[in-house]
Amino acid sequence: MLQFIEKYREKAIAVLNGFDRIVFRGILRGLMHPDGMRLHLSRKDVPRRLYGQHVEETTSFLKAASLAEATRLNRPVIYVPSSHQRKESLVREVLREHPVETGLVCVLKCVEPCMTYEMYRNRDEKKLELVYRLRKCLHLYHYFNDPLFGLMHARIQTWYPFPIQVCMNGREWLGRRLDEEGLDYTRYENSFFRLEDPHRAQTLMNEFLRLDWPQQLNAIAARLNPVHQQLLGNLRYYWFAHQTEWATDIVFDRPQDLQCIYPQLVWGAITTFSSRDVMRFLGKQLQAPFKGEAVSHYEQRPEGLRIKHGVNANSVKMYDKGGRILRVETTINNPHEIKVLRPKEAGEAGDILPRPLRKGVADLERRAHVSQRANERYLDALSHLDTDIPLAQLLGPVTKRITRGGKRFRAVRPWDAADLPLLQAIHRPEYLLNGFRNRDIAALLFPQDPAHIETRRAASGRTSYRLRILHAHGLIAKIPRTRRYRITDKGRQICSAILLAQTATIKQLNVKAA
Repeated sequence: MLQFIEKYREKAIAVLNGFDRIVFRGILRGLMHPDGMRLHLSRKDVPRRLYGQHVEETTSFLKAASLAEATRLNRPVIYVPSSHQRKESLVREVLREHPVETGLVCVLKCVEPCMTYEMYRNRDEKKLELVYRLRKCLHLYHYFNDPLFGLMHARIQTWYPFPIQVCMNGREWLGRRLDEEGLDYTRYENSFFRLEDPHRAQTLMNEFLRLDWPQQLNAIAARLNPVHQQLLGNLRYYWFAHQTEWATDIVFDRPQDLQCIYPQLVWGAITTFSSRDVMRFLGKQLQAPFKGEAVSHYEQRPEGLRIKHGVNANSVKMYDKGGRILRVETTINNPHEIKVLRPKEAGEAGDILPRPLRKGVADLERRAHVSQRANERYLDALSHLDTDIPLAQLLGPVTKRITRGGKRFRAVRPWDAADLPLLQAIHRPEYLLNGFRNRDIAALLFPQDPAHIETRRAASGRTSYRLRILHAHGLIAKIPRTRRYRITDKGRQICSAILLAQTATIKQLNVKAA
């Protein structure tokens, strides 16, 4: 990311990193399995034949208690007939008609699909069985203008096992903290055009991570279900981050500064970044067997053009907000696909190994770190795409013979059948961090039988000759005290330009030339 900021330091006036939308879910672990549910019913002395009656009474009791606050404060309770209807727009209308500075705004009721229990009559075995299956039930959405988190909502399922979902926005949190400290800002939706003190804003944004999340979320759950103790006793919610969006906002001084470079960034990203690049951005390597899908696509949205790269359920995307903010955002829906260094759960503290990132709020800071690194890798890759140097000026020096140390070296031939695969090989994502060896490139350029010693020697010799040419032109550099090379900044820029030109059409080039 530092490379991107350095490149546009005269135009970018502020950078802000932090959570955007974050969705927590709370479950009662003791009720998530039929055996646990049967034990709960046994403790309440509920026979199987009276299960339906018990569920109706429990649900009615919960709904009355959950809606009591809205009744007391005379807040709207609105039934939403379709689960596909956008609820946020409805809440905005309620706020315009009935402004609420702090507290409950309204409650929305909606029948939606859910996983719940049903007493099934097994006719073959002639007994009642408790099964966990997909059904539909009433959900209650409570919208709050919270003094701590700003505008947010929480949803509770009114049938067993009563899971809760809490959705909030980190930028809402930051706006409340800036107001408390009297710092001025200009806001655009869930972003900031201007910050009086960007450094202080980032410090406040970092505090969002260090909240006591179980305590905060349990307090929200108590507002949704004030009769939890009567209904469920000592069962407590286990909280995890179901979905997180970590955004890096780069604010430009003038709209024209961003509009000047954004089309080139989008075009370069969609035509240059390969599946390997996309996986590298999200902290993965393309290794066989890979069961999944890595995709890139872009779409025109009301707020502008957005490009999105995804690996299975996780993604990194880029779009412009309000014409002045370049946002790069990493969304994690499936953290188990990401490996982090951590101890084993309930294991010894020193037993630190690469293990899957967990969903629980205990790993929220690790998730933030992984997301930030993904944004930084993406921005560093973008910094090599757009350049003000004409292609002829960039490639001119390396396409001529040169003399180094009294030795003559031929020109680099970017579109030659021999040099183009070489440039593609050294630019592979896995070599950008740790470098590459002669044998790595030889295996890609000359994939003959590796067991044949003469074949290996010939491939190694031809690869060494080509690497010496790139080294003489400054495209690669030797890593001290190793047998590895690394691609230089000059090499990255030239390789990116060549690979981008490979995928460009005459029509696209004519548009750019115009």
